[in-house]
Amino acid sequence: MRVLSEAHIPELPNPYFGKVRDCYDLPPTAEVPEGRRILISSDRISAFDRILAAIPFKGQVLTQTARFWFDQTADICANHVLSYPDPNVVIGKRLTILPVEVVVRGYLAGTTGTSILPLYKQGHRTMYGHTLPDGLRDNQALPQPIITPTSKAFDGGHDEPLTATEIVEQGLLTQAQWDEVSAKALALFARGQKMAAERGLILVDTKYEFGTDLSGNILIADEIHTPDSSRYWLADGYETALKGGTRPPSFDKDVIRAWVAARCDPYKDPIPEIPAEMIEATSKVYIQAFEAITGQNFTPDLSGATPLDRVRANLAPYFTA
Repeated sequence: MRVLSEAHIPELPNPYFGKVRDCYDLPPTAEVPEGRRILISSDRISAFDRILAAIPFKGQVLTQTARFWFDQTADICANHVLSYPDPNVVIGKRLTILPVEVVVRGYLAGTTGTSILPLYKQGHRTMYGHTLPDGLRDNQALPQPIITPTSKAFDGGHDEPLTATEIVEQGLLTQAQWDEVSAKALALFARGQKMAAERGLILVDTKYEFGTDLSGNILIADEIHTPDSSRYWLADGYETALKGGTRPPSFDKDVIRAWVAARCDPYKDPIPEIPAEMIEATSKVYIQAFEAITGQNFTPDLSGATPLDRVRANLAPYFTA
């Protein structure tokens, strides 16, 4: 199976290996005084704080979907992108990432502890500084999109819900920074929802990563409106699902997660081997998502003996060792 399961390249400096991305930091230059960061999207899929499998072409889908959206939103918010030397790789300006997770939600949805649907069903009406009306149904559109910020958890901690007031009072951001971040996040989400609707999709919620450059400018980093950072539903069938109280149709990437959870305690037990047909089906879902979101045909890059060989060759100009 042709996958990029990891991109450990010893010739590149200052490595950082995340759950899905393998990154390297290049030193500052006269042209880019912040320094540059190489972000390589692997094909790893993670859940339960673990790596479950490698999905063919997932990394290319994520990188190219983000590329599409960075191009489509540059008039709203500048981004970190400098170049794309490989289909799985973006080189961006190194930023000081702001210590607030910025999530924008347009619908009463979600399953995690910080999602608004579970909180709403527990009886909460005021959350993240927003007050929601009574009588909303599961997966119903909110009166208007809201930002539900959380603290960024470090050292294995949990993200904690925040209000706009708390963000400023705790010194996480200045009032001016929060005003700019929140305005840009809502504008990005509005652009995403409008373009998704034109493609027969509903952009339900998404997560944004913002950072500052040496001049203090706020830029968007990492990824934007990808199948991993966002929830999309298919508009066709949404109203029927809403009336029937069922889950709206979507790109179901969680089939592997559900399969694993049904067979073991995924936080403690060894992960059973995931069937090849399930991995192949998940790959097709990611490709379908790319094509539906962007309106472009997906062309897998099959050059190089392996994906890692191709990535290494394309990043050779940046080798320091």
